[in-house]
Amino acid sequence: MKNVTANEIKNLIQIFDDSEWQELALQVEDFRIFLSRDPNSAGAPWQSTQTPPAPAAPVTSAPAPVPQQPSSGSAVAPAQPTATPKAESAPIPDNYVVVKAPNLGIFYRSPKPGAAPYVELGAEVDDETEICLIEVMKLFTPVHAGMRGTVRHICVEDGEMVEFDQPLFYVEPAE
Repeated sequence: MKNVTANEIKNLIQIFDDSEWQELALQVEDFRIFLSRDPNSAGAPWQSTQTPPAPAAPVTSAPAPVPQQPSSGSAVAPAQPTATPKAESAPIPDNYVVVKAPNLGIFYRSPKPGAAPYVELGAEVDDETEICLIEVMKLFTPVHAGMRGTVRHICVEDGEMVEFDQPLFYVEPAE
């Protein structure tokens, strides 16, 4: 199962949708997928539920693939006070809101190779501002800020694999 196709993933999701299962976690070699009907799920069994991932230092843009079939979706949740930023960065204030990955995949800051990133640190965003893409098997999901505010921290490096519900950005809400 080294070369998982988009069709195989779609079939797996369809089987899950047609079932009465509440969660499905599958890992075969380097391929992992976690599906859940519970929005409060603790996540995949291979994810640590004890400590959220530490935000990474802000990064510059790198080439990203051109979206082929974008679908809408974003996940926004209040920032968790237990988030532990890297030692060299300042603590994340409690009032910041974390924008999380709506699904697992590859994180891209720009819409296509050579293009400017969707947002930079300090960028003003609103509910509909597209801030990044998550790609899995050539299916691209645009992620929207989901709120009005200012981007204060970018947690993931361009081209990095992210898990479902992983923090991507911290946004300071507008007053």
